[in-house]
Amino acid sequence: MLKIAICDDTPQELRNVSDLTNEYLLINNIVAEVRQFEHPNALSLSCEREMYHIFLLDMVMPGVSGLELGRKIRRQNTDAQIVYISTEPGFALDAYAVNPLHYLLKPVDKSALFDVLDKAVQKANSGAASSVTVKTHEGLQTISADTILCVEYKKHKVLYTFVGGNTVETMSITESFSEHIAPLFLDKRFISPHASFVVNMCHVTQLDKTGFTLKGNIFVPVSSKQYSAVRNAYINYRLGKVPSK
Repeated sequence: MLKIAICDDTPQELRNVSDLTNEYLLINNIVAEVRQFEHPNALSLSCEREMYHIFLLDMVMPGVSGLELGRKIRRQNTDAQIVYISTEPGFALDAYAVNPLHYLLKPVDKSALFDVLDKAVQKANSGAASSVTVKTHEGLQTISADTILCVEYKKHKVLYTFVGGNTVETMSITESFSEHIAPLFLDKRFISPHASFVVNMCHVTQLDKTGFTLKGNIFVPVSSKQYSAVRNAYINYRLGKVPSK
C-alpha cells in the first residue's frame, strides 16, 4: 500500500494539507495510508519502523528543519518522493540538496498540490519497489529489489535471499508478513507462491508442481491450492503480458 507522511508543526496547516491529500486520493480512487506528524522527530522515529513512499514536509520546523529531515529521509530511502511546503521561497534552492520532487508555497493551492501528487504517485508506483528498507540488528538497510531472489517469513522475522546467496534477516516484525512485503508487489516481478514466501520471477530457472527453482539452485515451494494461479501468472510474466521493470 502507498504510504504518505505529512509533517508540519502548525496544526491548521497540517490538517489542511492532509484534507487536500485525502481529497485527491478519493477523487482518483487511490488506496493509500496518510499519516500526520506535528514534529519532525516523530516522523524521524516512524521512519525507523516504516517505509513511506511520499513525504510532504514543512521547511521551517522546531528543532530539526525540513531540510535536515529530508537529508535523513534520503539517507534511508533514495527513492522517496519529497515535496516541500513553505512560506519562504528563499529556501527553495537549499531544498534541492535532497533532490525533492517539488517545492510548494503556502497557502497551498489545491490544483498545484494535486498536480504534484499526480507526479509523486506515478513515480512512487513505478519505482516503489526499486528498493526496500528493512530494520536489521545492524540498523536500517536499503535493499535493491533487482538483487532479491526470494523472501521468507519464519518465526516473526523476514529473511531476504539475494543473487549470489547472501542473506539479510530483519528484526522481529510487528506487522503481518503480508503487510511487510506489500511494497514489493508494486513491482510486477514479485509473486507469492506460498503464505510464507515471495519470489522474484526474473530469477526463476524452473517451475513445476512442487515449486520454483531459482538461480543458485534455491528452491521455493508452491502451495498446491495456488499452483494454477501461480503458473498462469508466471507464464504471463514470461510472455511479457505483465510489465517488467
